[in-house]
Order: sequence, then C-alpha cells, then structure tokens
Amino acid sequence: MRSLTLKQIRYFDALARLGTFSAAAEACAVTQPALSMQIKEMEEGAGAALLERGPRGVRLTAFGEMVHQRAQTMLAILEDLDALARSAGGAPAGKLRLGVIPTIAPYLLPSVITRLAVLFPGLSPILRESMTSRLIEELLDGRIDAAILALPVSEPALTEVSLFNERFVLIRPAADAEKPVPHRDKLREMRLLLLEEGHCFRQQALSFCDVPSSQPREMLDGSSLSTLVQMVGVGVGVTLIPEMAVPIETRSAAVSVARFRDPQPLRSIGMVWRKSSAMEAQLMQIAEVVRDCGNRLRQASGLTSLPGWRRD
Repeated sequence: MRSLTLKQIRYFDALARLGTFSAAAEACAVTQPALSMQIKEMEEGAGAALLERGPRGVRLTAFGEMVHQRAQTMLAILEDLDALARSAGGAPAGKLRLGVIPTIAPYLLPSVITRLAVLFPGLSPILRESMTSRLIEELLDGRIDAAILALPVSEPALTEVSLFNERFVLIRPAADAEKPVPHRDKLREMRLLLLEEGHCFRQQALSFCDVPSSQPREMLDGSSLSTLVQMVGVGVGVTLIPEMAVPIETRSAAVSVARFRDPQPLRSIGMVWRKSSAMEAQLMQIAEVVRDCGNRLRQASGLTSLPGWRRD
C-alpha cells in the first residue's frame, strides 16, 4: 500500500468498528466528506476494495478484514509508545483517557478530577462515560487507558484494583419513611424500578432481590438513576440506588432513604487497565486518588445517621 498515513489508518479503524461513515466521522471529529476522501485514497493506494458499501452502512471485504487486523496492531503499538512516553516522568502527566460507568460518573468524577488537577497539574483527563461492556471493549482495543467501574470484570488481559465498597439503599416515597424496611424477598412483590438492560447496576439489584433477569417485567426501566428516583417521588414504585448517588438524586424528590438489614447489598468499585500498560505505576497513583475521593463521598453522603451505616 503506497502513501499510507496514520490519519487514514485511524479513520479506517473507526469506520470498520462503527459501520457507517457518519458515525466514524463523528468519532474522528471530522466531516463525512473528509473521512470518505481519505478512505477512497487508502483504497486507491491499496489497489483493492476495503469496503462493501450498502444503504445501511459498510462491511469489510476479506482484504479489508486483513488490513483492519494489521491496522489495529499498528494503533495498539502507537498507543503503547505514547503510554511509555507519558510514564517516563514518574508522576502522572499528559493525556489520561479514562472511562467511567454512568452510575458512578456524575457522583465521583467531580471530586476525582478536582483532586487530580491539584496533585498532578500536568495531567489532562479525557473522559468517556459508557456501560461496562463498551468500556472493556475500548480498553482491550487501546482506545482508553483505564476505567472506573464495578468489579469483577473477569477479563484475563486486564488488571483489576479494588478501591472501595459501596452499599445500595432503598428509595421509597416520602410517605413511607416510617414503615419497616422490607426484606429483600418482599421487593419481588413490589413495583421495583430498575435501570434498563445493559447497566451492570440493574443486574446487581436483580441479584440482591433474587429476581431472574429473564423474568418478564411490566415496570419502568429507566435510562438514569435520576429518572427512577423522580418516579418514586410521584408514587410509581420503589428503587435501589448506590449511596454516593443519594445527595444528588434525592435533593429534589419527595422520597425517603432507608438501609436494608444485613447482609446489605453492595458493589465493589475499582479501576481496571491493560496488564501490558506502560502506565501501571501512574495508574496506581490515580487509583489511590479515586479511592480517597470515594471514601470521602461515602462519609459526606448524609447517611451516617441511618441505622446500619458502617465505614469500611
């Protein structure tokens, strides 16, 4: 392939992964015609078609598949070189591409980013909020450096560092504040509002309530914890949320917060990154900042007066 450029490789990789010119152009922050022109020049240089173009998107040809495999290898090597350069100075510096799941990001990130700016002024976080499965995929592909999510992820190629445990609390209408806290078995008989499919927090809540994920449900499945809490506030049902979300999500809703009897439901929050990452020492430093911010949030959540509150 003659005159192949790094820009073309990046554009081609995005197109191969996302399947449409519009999505690839958006991901690469360029116009669709500009991306299309680079792909066309890449095909002309190769002397063979890389793509099959159709009304619903593109598919790689057999030759395109082979080129994409090698393109991903090249990009991974470049990312490793970049990580090696960023790790050379000792303290975290340069770009940090950090993924975070939606049930953590709005509550933990503000304090983490503020603290990182103080401790490591040379660090430039680039944030990505997405569900666990997507973040793991992007980690393995080298598109992000690390992710903050619920453990375990059980991926052999990734290092997992547990940072702190976080309990779930029951959110009920304000009028139910004085009622006994239901046993988890009783939640199956109540109108339990959950996040939509794809959120790991949904599976954790179903597991605590001992409800099979395949069981048909005719209740609200929300896209955010905020939606669930607001619906509880108007009497639609009850829900579970992580304790770090309580100060933000309950401040404008007519709801009450209650802890469950032991054993209380909880999740382990941690950071993960590739075992091959040259940034491991720096990522460990960043993980300690996340751990400290998470524990501070728990203590400041306003839940210390509730029965069953414990500091881990």
